[in-house]
Amino acid sequence: MVTCALCGATAAELPLTWIMSVERGRRLVYCDTCSRENVRAIEGRLDSEWF
Repeated sequence: MVTCALCGATAAELPLTWIMSVERGRRLVYCDTCSRENVRAIEGRLDSEWF
């Protein structure tokens, strides 16, 4: 079972449209809706070497 870290949506397996992030050593998963709504905040946390 996979749960979205923001809204709590669940899925039996990790859908291809969801994204995964590692923050402070924790693996977080975001559903496609939360990913779209928060893409600017997610990109803002990327290290500058990713640009």
